[in-house]
Amino acid sequence: MAMMRASLLVAPGCLEIRDIPIPTLRPGDVLVRIEQVGLCGSDVHFFDHGRVGSLVVEEPLILGHEAAGVIVSVGEGVDPTRVGERVAIEPQRHCRECSYCLDGRYNLCEQMEFASAPPVHGAFAEYLAVPAMFAHPIPDAMTFEQAALAEPLSVGLAAVRKARVTERRVLVAGGGPIGVLTAAAARAHGAREVVLTDPIATRRAHARALGATTAVGPEELEANTGAGFEVFVDTSGVPAAIDAGLHALRPGADAVLVGMGHDRIELDLFRVQSHELHLHGLFRYVRTWPTAIDLIARGVVATDPLVSDRTDLAGLPEAMRRNGDPEVMKILVNPQK
Repeated sequence: MAMMRASLLVAPGCLEIRDIPIPTLRPGDVLVRIEQVGLCGSDVHFFDHGRVGSLVVEEPLILGHEAAGVIVSVGEGVDPTRVGERVAIEPQRHCRECSYCLDGRYNLCEQMEFASAPPVHGAFAEYLAVPAMFAHPIPDAMTFEQAALAEPLSVGLAAVRKARVTERRVLVAGGGPIGVLTAAAARAHGAREVVLTDPIATRRAHARALGATTAVGPEELEANTGAGFEVFVDTSGVPAAIDAGLHALRPGADAVLVGMGHDRIELDLFRVQSHELHLHGLFRYVRTWPTAIDLIARGVVATDPLVSDRTDLAGLPEAMRRNGDPEVMKILVNPQK
């Protein structure tokens, strides 16, 4: 039996590198040799707590879902000429039969298998089997690092599509990778102005460099609100930031809640009702990879400046512990080293 190296979460705070069988391909799958994986905040939450919301790690789990690599073999029904193709991976496997899939909202699939969401293994391994339709080809000039970051950019794209940002004033709370890329996505989609708030100066600098019109500390938001924003996207999950964002909106505006810092928060219901605010939850993405790849390839959205460090599977535990440091934006992992 062919084996591969993988980093498995065996208990909160404990990762082990083990040799495990290479995944078996289902019909319609491709096997991807993983070249780069971005470390996500959800990976760190699983590492620290062994769970995210109702998703609980009950047996050893491979984390990681921001991935790119090379197709090395194909399953039944897949064109064999795809072997050797360089791809960015959309880490979802939907049933294609439930009402949500049939409506084109496959992110809400009732039988969704999402890489790194228990019990489905993720990408901190040498190989990953994925549906061929979600192994998205990338241009020759695109690096695997850039391709891996199509995933967090996809979150930002899904958020700005939800709120229709074109020609509107947009407020983004949170200057981590998702927030900065959401601001960049908003500008790419024609937002008239994008203001990002974050308490950390280095993150505000990244936001300005990658497309935000203005990036300010939370205490400066009121001075930059003007007549109010038409769209608010929270990527922080911080209750105070969500409350401030809702109070900075014009009547009839849209708010998209992306950050998942708390299971429950207090909500100013009178503000929502009296201003007829539209609240949108966001869960992952639908058909965002082609756009994300195109924006990165054309240089409309720059991802290289977000890379803070690089490591291998052995360095993953330390990367997990460092991920919350103020100067860290995105750590990339090469499972082949």
